[in-house]
Order: sequence, then structure tokens, then C-alpha cells
Amino acid sequence: MTPQDDHDHNHDALEVVTDAPKPGSVKTPAPAAGGAGQSWRTYLPAIISFVLLLAGIALDNVAAEDLRASVWHDPWRFVWYLAAYWPVGWPVLRRAWSRIRNKDVFTEFFLMGVATIGAFLIGEYPEGVAVMLFYTIGELFQDAAVMRARRSIKALLDVRPDTVTVLRNGRVTEVKAATVAIGETIQVKPGEKVGLDGTMRSENGSFNTAALTGESVPRTIQQGEEVLAGMINRQSLVEMQVTTAYQNSKLSRILKMVQEATGRKAQTQQFIARFAKIYTPIICALAVLITVVPYFFVENYVLREWLYRGLVFLVIGCPCALVVSIPLGYFGGIGAGSRQGILFKGSVFLDLMTQLKTVVMDKTGTLTKGVFRVQAVKPQPGIDSGELIRLTAALESKSTHPVATAILAYAANAYQSIPVTAVEEIAGHGLKGSVAGKEVLAGNAKLLRKFGVAFDEALTQIPFTIVMVAINGQFAGYVTIADEVKADAAAAVQDLHRLGIRTIMLSGDKSAVVQAVARQVGVDQAFGDLLPEDKVAHVEQLKAEWATTSKNKLAFVGDGVNDAPVIALADVGMAMGGLGSDATVETADVVIQTDQPSKIATAVKIGRATRRVVWQNITLSLVVKAIVLLLGAGGIATMWEAVFADVGVAMLAILNAVRVQRLNVN
Repeated sequence: MTPQDDHDHNHDALEVVTDAPKPGSVKTPAPAAGGAGQSWRTYLPAIISFVLLLAGIALDNVAAEDLRASVWHDPWRFVWYLAAYWPVGWPVLRRAWSRIRNKDVFTEFFLMGVATIGAFLIGEYPEGVAVMLFYTIGELFQDAAVMRARRSIKALLDVRPDTVTVLRNGRVTEVKAATVAIGETIQVKPGEKVGLDGTMRSENGSFNTAALTGESVPRTIQQGEEVLAGMINRQSLVEMQVTTAYQNSKLSRILKMVQEATGRKAQTQQFIARFAKIYTPIICALAVLITVVPYFFVENYVLREWLYRGLVFLVIGCPCALVVSIPLGYFGGIGAGSRQGILFKGSVFLDLMTQLKTVVMDKTGTLTKGVFRVQAVKPQPGIDSGELIRLTAALESKSTHPVATAILAYAANAYQSIPVTAVEEIAGHGLKGSVAGKEVLAGNAKLLRKFGVAFDEALTQIPFTIVMVAINGQFAGYVTIADEVKADAAAAVQDLHRLGIRTIMLSGDKSAVVQAVARQVGVDQAFGDLLPEDKVAHVEQLKAEWATTSKNKLAFVGDGVNDAPVIALADVGMAMGGLGSDATVETADVVIQTDQPSKIATAVKIGRATRRVVWQNITLSLVVKAIVLLLGAGGIATMWEAVFADVGVAMLAILNAVRVQRLNVN
């Protein structure tokens, strides 16, 4: 492989990462993100060409007259400039021919090839070399920008260690992480990254979760709790039991989603791709017309002069600034999001974030912590409070709902010996089952109404989450449970309002609790007592309000399995907590890994900043090219000016696109 071959691979790196394959393109493996594709050998052809070009120009303008008369003339002058052209020109011509064979004729390689060969045919050797040389230099810089963007994403996300320390037959062995079976025990040393998902076997441990959430605040994990690949052990040696295969860990899924994200192109990218396919043939046709048509109208027509104008037109018309900087800008936006703990599953969702007019949010786990604690146990007269909580806890032990977890924690182990059978979970209502031979209902007011159990309706106005309990068809009492609003929830809502976005909260919790939280955080509207299908109906109604316009989009933010249907329905589905429900994370278009509602507004800001940079590049490229194209067609711009205009615009656009990666939108 020649150095330029390496460059060609780099040129396709952006296609591999950020775009669907171009028709006729021949894919080759992109260089490792470590930067092997940008070694000094990559630049060697351009260096050789540059040195030979400078020497040739010096001989053209500085060498003594007798030297030019005796040696420096055709064919030797042609041979010299051909030698300068070959290191940078041959790989481009080869690429042009490869695309032509694959029926993809009108590419940037074709434009550069025709323009430079034409320059040689009319004796403008230095200009022909310069066009190809500076085009190649521009490509090298763009490749460097692409590789930098790829390394940035890789460094943020791919933090899995290749090996782990596993306990086998009483011995400690270091093995490949991919070979460890579910159920085996591994050790994680202080300062070491966790290689696999598992549960904590040690009493507790402190972990840095920045690789998964973007936040470096340490997290203490207790025995029996989940530990995830990518976390970093901060203190003592810990042991954990593997629960998930290497390739199925949550971090592996996040990495896979990032890779898939690059194939989901924004409408702007799709437009530019379609535009380039039409634009390039038109440029070629206009260049031919500029060369030929004047023959019929100009009195002193000189083929060489008009051919030169046509070639200048071709060079200026090369669309590389657009076709490279636009996807690179979106890729930068995805990288900026990853830095903030926000995973965009495609550049299309960066665009959609700019059109949001309404954000609908779940309450529990989105605006509140979802960590419930029992506040009080209120039995009916004649019912023992201890008996009430034991029966309720026994039934709730068959559920994984956060409310059930709170009741179990409060009851300690008092419920474990109580037999529970025939448990039925009624979505949006609660649980029904046989506990110690008694029919027990535990849930919300809707559950008791469903089974015809009478209770005091005033209880529904208590601003706490209430688990109502019925035993053998009679109301037996209730348990009050409180959730805590997240520290940044109110600020998150304020940020969205400043961005011109209205906020709505939908929750399955009772209305009194929902309205209390709504007042605390400042959402515009709030609705409680909703089943999953009710949330879907609300979102459908909200979307129908502006069915006549495509520029007003709606996002739904949730964290639980029951939110997956409405997340799928929204224009932009957002999962709160990248480590939460698998179904929700898989369904969502945007994943907020930090579990912070304030990141919703951050995601909107990143989308708007990315789109702003992309349109800056589009405007810059089209305006400059239009001006210089007119100058070229009028014979005012030379090929030197054309190449500097083309490469200069491309470089500015690429540098502007790279800037997206370092966005600070907080």
C-alpha cells in the first residue's frame, strides 16, 4: 500500500463512520482510531510534489536564460512537472477511474482529474500540479479532522478493558473478558475499570461512573447491587458476580448504538448528498458550454483561452467542502453530546431537537429520583399496623416497582415466611394475590374501584403516593410513600421555557401528587392517574394539535418499561438514565445517561448549535463558490485563485465543523 492509498482509506473514514456508503464507493477498513492513518508517510507524496513544484517554478522564473534555452523547455519541462504531478495526481486519477467503473462518474476525483489533465494539455503545467497538490493537502487536513473526531468518540465511550481477573478453582487468573461466563466471580482492583456487568459480592465499593454517564461524581454500590462495565473502582479490591456476557453489557449496547447512530442521516445531510449528485454533472456541463459556446459568438475565439476558463470553472465547482464538512459537523454534535452524557442515535435527531416546541415528561424517575420511602402506615380501626405492612410487603415482594422496593425496605424481613400465590399485576393499578390464604389488593384508588372496594375518596387528595390495601374485599388501610424531586428538575423546566419550549408532565401517580410536583418544578401542565395507554392518547392528541405543520416537534422523556410505547410514538423519544430500562433505552432516539433532567435542554442546545454550524458551512461554501464561479467564467479568476478559493473554503468549513466537538452549551 502506498502512502496515498492510506490517504484514500482515510478519505473514506468519514463515510464509514458518519454516512451510508456512496454509490459505487469501494469500502476499505478505516485506520485504527489511534491515528495510524496520519503518520508522516501519509504526507510524503504531497511533500515530494511540493518540492518539485517549487523547483519548477524557480526554474521558470529565476533560472538564467541560457539554462532555459538549453535545458528547461519541452519535453524536459513537461517531464519535470509530470514528476511533480504524479505522487498526488495518480492516486486521484485511479480513484476517479474506479468510481467510473462503478458507474459513479461525476465525483470530485473526476473534476480534479479533468481539470488538471486539461491544464497539462494547454501547457499550464505548474497550475495543473498546484490544483492537484492543494486539493490533496485539503484532503489530508480533512482526514486529520475526521480521525480526530473518531478518536474523540472512541475515547469517550470505548473504555472496556480487554482482560479481567477471574476466580476459578480457588485461583486468581487474568483472562480475556469475552471468555468469562455468566455466574463467574471476578475481582476489580483499585483504579481498574470494570470489564463486565455484574452484581456486587463485596460489602460495598466506590465507583467512578464518568465513562457511562459523563459525570465523575463517585457512586457507592452496596452488596447485591448492579455494577456495570466501564465503571472505575476508586478504593479497595472488590469482587462481583458476572450477570451479562461481554458482548451484551450495557456499555457494549451503548457503543453499538453510537455506531448505528452514524448511519441515520439528518435531512440536511440527505439534501446535500442529493444536491451533490445533481450539482456535479451540472458543473461539468457548464464547463463544457463555457469552452464550446463562445466559438459561435466570439469573433476572435481562442480555444486555449476558453478551455482554460472551463477548467477553472471545474476546479471552483468541486463540492468537497459541502460533502465533507456537513457530516463532519453532525458527527461533532454527536461527540459533543457524548461529552455531556447524552447519546444521540443519529444526526437526524440532532436536527429534530431544533424543532421541538413541546417536551412531555414522565414524573417518577424523570423529574423525581424514583427512590421511594415509606412515610407512614395507616391501618383501619381493628387492623394491626404490623399485620397490614407484613401482608402488603409479602404481596409487593412479587413486584419490581420502586414503590414495592420502598415497602420491602420498610418491612425488613418480616414478610419472607408468608406464602403468596396467584399474584396478578394489573398495569396502572397495582397487585392482586392470595397472601396467607387471604385475598389481598395493594395499589391505587383505581384498583379498589375496579374490584368494588369502598374507601374514603378524600384519601385521593393527599399529596403523597398512597398504596391502598384491601383484605378479603374490605378496605384495610393505606401506606403513604414519598418520592424526592431531583435537584435540577426546576432548573431544567426553566431552561426549556427560556428556549421557547412548553413543558407537560404525564404520570400514572395520583393527581394530587402530580400537581404538587408540577407546582414545585414549574411545568406548564400536568396530568395524573394515567395508564400507559392514556399517556399514548395524550401524546397523540398533542401531536394532532399541529398536524398541519412539520416544524413543530414533540419529545417524550421517560425511564420505565411502561414509557417505551409513548417514547416510540413521540417525534423524539428520550430515555432518562442510560442505565435504566433496557426496553426504554433501545426504543429511545436520545439517551440521557446522567439521569439529569437538565440535560434535556442541553440536548436541544447542542442540536441548535450543530445546525447553526452546518448552515454556516453551507452558506459559506455556496456564496463563495457562486462568486468565484462567475469570476472564473468571465476570465477574471485564474486557476491559482480557483484552487485557493476551493481549498480555502473547504478548510474553513472543516475547521468550523470540528469546532462543534468543543461546544460548551451549559
